[in-house]
Amino acid sequence: MAGRCEGLSNLEWSLFEDIFPKPPEKCERGMPHSSFRYVLKTLLYILITGCRWCDVPKG
Repeated sequence: MAGRCEGLSNLEWSLFEDIFPKPPEKCERGMPHSSFRYVLKTLLYILITGCRWCDVPKG
């Protein structure tokens, strides 16, 4: 059953923030680094709504 995903509040993010490593200072080559908060928000969106990876909204 599809649910509703409104993202992470600052309090919820503070619970997960310690789990992730520090972001790199600067990437010299390759794709730019995405924030871990954005990645976690996307993963939760997929788990809550049940959508496919290719159907995740851009932005």
